[in-house]
Amino acid sequence: MSISPQIFELIRQEVKRQQEGLVMIASENYASEDSLKAIGTPLSNKYSEGYPGKRFYTGNQYIDEIENLAKFEALKMFNLSDQEWTANVQPHSGSSANIAVYMGMLNPGDKLMGSDLSQGGHLTHGSPVNFSGKLFNFAHYGVNETTHLLDYDKIEEIAIAEQPKMIVCGATAYPRTIDFARFRAIADKVGALLLADIAHIIGLIIAGVHPSPFPYADFVTSTTHKTLSGPRSGFVISKIQYAPQIDKAIFPGMQGGPLDNIIAAKAICFSEAQSEEFKAKQIQTVKNCQALAKKLMDEGIKVITNGTDNHLLLIDCRSVNLLGKEGANLLAEANIYTNFNTVPYDPAKPFNPSGMRMGTAALSTRGMKEEELEMIGGWIAQILKNPEDKNLREEIKTKVKELTLGFPIYENFQI
Repeated sequence: MSISPQIFELIRQEVKRQQEGLVMIASENYASEDSLKAIGTPLSNKYSEGYPGKRFYTGNQYIDEIENLAKFEALKMFNLSDQEWTANVQPHSGSSANIAVYMGMLNPGDKLMGSDLSQGGHLTHGSPVNFSGKLFNFAHYGVNETTHLLDYDKIEEIAIAEQPKMIVCGATAYPRTIDFARFRAIADKVGALLLADIAHIIGLIIAGVHPSPFPYADFVTSTTHKTLSGPRSGFVISKIQYAPQIDKAIFPGMQGGPLDNIIAAKAICFSEAQSEEFKAKQIQTVKNCQALAKKLMDEGIKVITNGTDNHLLLIDCRSVNLLGKEGANLLAEANIYTNFNTVPYDPAKPFNPSGMRMGTAALSTRGMKEEELEMIGGWIAQILKNPEDKNLREEIKTKVKELTLGFPIYENFQI
């Protein structure tokens, strides 16, 4: 007996959950309908180990054209010359993109520098439980204990003391602007390569609402499903002289066949990211996050760094006598989805940290603006300040469903 009806019903339920809820997880967004169409095609049937024009299987003439289009659009969305830069669109994720750069340019055991996971960095920036921390020798930098901002003078001191071969900049939970030019100066001072991981802020960079890592970084890695609103995947852009090392690291170094349906969806999202509509959405995303931060602070909730410059913010739940996991679970009961997260210099354990991370990219994709975010911020504050009031959460859940009716995710999606 086929389980297809059961699976399709569960998919329908998940789509309904997304439609009736407020997705405020900073690393989530909605892929466009065109991207979804590309993902669900017979491109998934094809094996295409190798690169365009150099495949190990026959029948790749159309796959080659699709991948070349994706590479072209990846450079075009940053206005980069193919005489100076190259794109590899085969990595399956941001983590795959990062390991490709590490393995392509370094040897296991080499020294790198990356942002501490507990202070805004990512697992792949050298966490001891991740491949990056197991294979390489990472020194870590963090944020100032008082301001919670990146302390570039301290980062430079660490770099001089540690002499890393590569410095990784970028973050997964840092609400302020990253100074890529300063990181370049620090890397030059110690003779290090510079990798900018822009997985979270890529959409903002393309739209010009966050400084660009180009031309400062030697390598730029990213996911495609956060502010970029594409399929769940990743890619690497590198200076052209490093292309052979990066390509070999990805295939045959760490992957076999690429996911051709996903590469097609990436080509679509790269093209969509060059539109004026996309730029306007990114500008609104930042305005929405700043409106949310202000409302939460007005309600007496501590926001790390007292605001945000980008699509995400961190709150310290101790300001309302909660821990982050409890706070996130309370909000989820009202169809408001966030994630618990460490805050800088957090004394609590990582699986039940003091803070929560929330973002506005997905809500902005749905068309919400400051008015809606201020209202949502008020609901969040009410729930966190009244954790024993289950009736309140039910009332707000009803209001959430009513609000989302006016902001449909997809007009024509059916399964």
